[in-house]
Amino acid sequence: MSVATLDELVVVERNGALRSAVVESLDEPAREGSDSDVVPERGDVLILAAPMYQRPVVERALERGAHVVSTSDAVEDVKALLDLDAEARERRLHVVVGAAFSPGLACVLAAHAASRFDRVDEIHVAKVGTGGPACAHQRHRALGEAGADWHDGGWGRRRGGSGRTLCWFPDPVQGVDCYHGSFPEPLLLTTAFAGVRRVTARAGANRRDRLTARLPMLRRPHPEGGLGALRVEVRGRRGTALDEYVLGAVDRPGVAAGTVAAMAAAWLIEGRLTRTGAGGLAELVEPTPFLATLADRGVKAAVFEGSSRAGQLVDVADGR
Repeated sequence: MSVATLDELVVVERNGALRSAVVESLDEPAREGSDSDVVPERGDVLILAAPMYQRPVVERALERGAHVVSTSDAVEDVKALLDLDAEARERRLHVVVGAAFSPGLACVLAAHAASRFDRVDEIHVAKVGTGGPACAHQRHRALGEAGADWHDGGWGRRRGGSGRTLCWFPDPVQGVDCYHGSFPEPLLLTTAFAGVRRVTARAGANRRDRLTARLPMLRRPHPEGGLGALRVEVRGRRGTALDEYVLGAVDRPGVAAGTVAAMAAAWLIEGRLTRTGAGGLAELVEPTPFLATLADRGVKAAVFEGSSRAGQLVDVADGR
């Protein structure tokens, strides 16, 4: 296994002040780029973190022989990028889809929990928080749109803002009311776990969020979304017994998303992804070492014993 070395990092951002600040914080070999550098002539990996429809850019990257890591959690992006699986496989390239706090980290937690079971029947994802303005706008849109859950071999439509469920996250977040919306986790997890019977996704919201979800945002989002959390509950069979296992994480979504995307790119370059083609992290990485490396960088998982409300932060490197 090779170790990734970085020869050049080109940062493309239309906000010049932000672009300069990012390059300054990263130092060499980072440099500022223009719009023409979005799909570089000689780049190895393109990391897409922009709020844009991503498929045309990804297609150009594949044509030029570049791998892609996308952080988008928009359902239309996830569907469009997964449709590029055959092309990416033919070109022996990788398209990592949803490599962010969620769906990315949520998918890895699901894969880690699923490894404890002989058969996975259900996966339920809940999430709280946003990573910044673009992420907040996407969450706002998602809560106002109908979403799809997987149930017994078919897709069922769920009205955005419906399905109120009190979900418990690790301290200090604890209990939050969560609702259906247009979220990509079911799409990625049914792709990764072909025999799963049910997959759902919800996001935390308050009364104002639900009432205004179909309107333009009434307040400007905060530059940094603050503390966020994930909860991933997996149910299935171990031997003759039915069981459940619940994992979670608490972090600033923007920080965790950046760490997940950077690690996905590093593993790609090092040849540690499980296959070529387009897919989510649940099917592209070995979950235990990936989570252990995340823990080394400060993004730790929480284990819930049974259906306990309290989660204890642990290092997952022991394979629990």
